[in-house]
Amino acid sequence: LNKDFLYYLLGSPYIFSEFDRLAAGSTVRNLNIGLVSSVEIPIPPLTEQKQIVAILDKAFATIDQAKANIDKNIQNAQELFQSKLNEIFSQKSAGWEEKTLGEVCVVERGSSPRPIKKYLTDSEEGVNWIKIGDVPENDKYVKSTKQKITREGSKKSRFVDVGDFILSNSMSFGRPYIMAIQGYIHDGWFVLRLPDYLNPDYFWQLLASPYIKVQFNSLAAGAIVKNISGDLVKKALIPIPPIDDQEKIFHESEKLKNQTNLIINKYHLKAENLDELKKSTLQKAFAGELTDE
Repeated sequence: LNKDFLYYLLGSPYIFSEFDRLAAGSTVRNLNIGLVSSVEIPIPPLTEQKQIVAILDKAFATIDQAKANIDKNIQNAQELFQSKLNEIFSQKSAGWEEKTLGEVCVVERGSSPRPIKKYLTDSEEGVNWIKIGDVPENDKYVKSTKQKITREGSKKSRFVDVGDFILSNSMSFGRPYIMAIQGYIHDGWFVLRLPDYLNPDYFWQLLASPYIKVQFNSLAAGAIVKNISGDLVKKALIPIPPIDDQEKIFHESEKLKNQTNLIINKYHLKAENLDELKKSTLQKAFAGELTDE
């Protein structure tokens, strides 16, 4: 057996289907030595094995290069979108102001009842306890939580209401969300309470943009553990266009984001098709259907 031939064989749909068949019926899906040893494998002459390996090496090198190009195109599309957002928020049009976050918003840090295990509860009387893992990175709203704390614990925490902004301040710091539910936040969050002259959608898009993230990264520079204090957050400069312009900017940026996502989704589909082509090529290789064309 040529070792490269065996490597490709063990990664092929043929072998996976055999393993799947042998493991069928088990409560816990696994294989033992006896089942693995019983799988029958095709063994062509050694020269033919080497020919199959050479054809697969060539085909997979081409596929891998195509996938690398796709990954680069996805990265380019994302960077272009971020660059366009930066342009939007960097413009200095008539009627625009620039103020610090602290001048515009009430910024308050969350608080944790300790030890937290004492206050976690499964009771329906509990209140929502908001953690960074409750929301995917690029989502906009907090709609549910995995944990609740007791009413007693909530007295030692910070309440956030529907419509409030929360901003992570440690580890994955600088991630903004809008509250779609009521709850309580620990000291890994800030709550930002907006004035009437700031459109929430515009403000979220701004906080999620590189325009603000660059400032947060600069403010947090030098820390061993990346985090950012309330005093530093308040120093971030934000552009404030007239309220009507804020809504227009949000819709413009959403349209741009949707167009970018459409392009990226097409690239993801191409990548999935290339993965399927790999599987198909392996299937043909061990069914005796592979050619070097």
